[in-house]
Amino acid sequence: MAIPDFQSLMLPIMKIAADGADHTARELREKIAQELGLSDEERKELLPSGQQPVFTNRIAWARSHLRMAGLLEKTGRGTFRITERGKQALSTNPTVINMRFLQQFPEYAHARSKTKEAAPADSPVTETKTPEERIASALAELNEALTTDLRAKLGTIDPFRFEQVVLQLLQRMGYGDWHEKAAIVTQRGGDEGIDGIINEDRLGLDVIYVQAKRWKGNIGRPEIQKFVGALAGKKAAKGVFITTSEFHGNAREYVAGLHEKIVLIDGRRLAELMIEHDIGVTPEQPYVIKKIDSDYFEEI
Repeated sequence: MAIPDFQSLMLPIMKIAADGADHTARELREKIAQELGLSDEERKELLPSGQQPVFTNRIAWARSHLRMAGLLEKTGRGTFRITERGKQALSTNPTVINMRFLQQFPEYAHARSKTKEAAPADSPVTETKTPEERIASALAELNEALTTDLRAKLGTIDPFRFEQVVLQLLQRMGYGDWHEKAAIVTQRGGDEGIDGIINEDRLGLDVIYVQAKRWKGNIGRPEIQKFVGALAGKKAAKGVFITTSEFHGNAREYVAGLHEKIVLIDGRRLAELMIEHDIGVTPEQPYVIKKIDSDYFEEI
């Protein structure tokens, strides 16, 4: 089954805490995962950042909201228990505990009023994503817009400059090194179907031949065949064909059946790699997410 959103996890957490005992975060995750019948794959599914499992993140934020409302209290590192207010809230046999339910508690309503997501107690609160998930969604939206803008920009630069950009990207990805002879853009008009040459490794034990096409139309099988022919003329078996546009299906099918190792990178993938390796882009505004340093508060 799909992992429930963090609001849907609040009531299960409270039911486990109802015995009044101290509980650990690990114990909580195990019990709820078993109750929900989550598979190992679902338990291990990571946030887009790759830093934390989705299930762990949602459990943690559900607990955070419950503590904010005074229904749970922290008793140690990673441990918590129900409060008297929490017991009273459960005594009403609620069918659901969510952000709207928690708005009845003054501390929670005040804390939420400080955020942009705050909503009146008489309106539904429909937020299902944790802050980390919202940040990841916003970042994905920004990167999507940047990818579109970057592809458009690549379509306007000089073809020779485009070839230089491609080789710089491959170097930044770890091919060759930053020495002048590690990557070479071939001379205009005399490339014989090869736009660039780059060392596969820092020692130059093997080379990769590059074709870089700043095209608007899609690339089909005939263009790839010409590139393969150029590789054969160099007695080479490895090449990268990069374009600002896209590849027809027949081009990809052709490459899949070759003995030579040919990698096809279309405009979208090219822009994504440039963003990932900081080629042609620059950081605009960094954000730092902070959390409590529990070790700081331990007795020395």
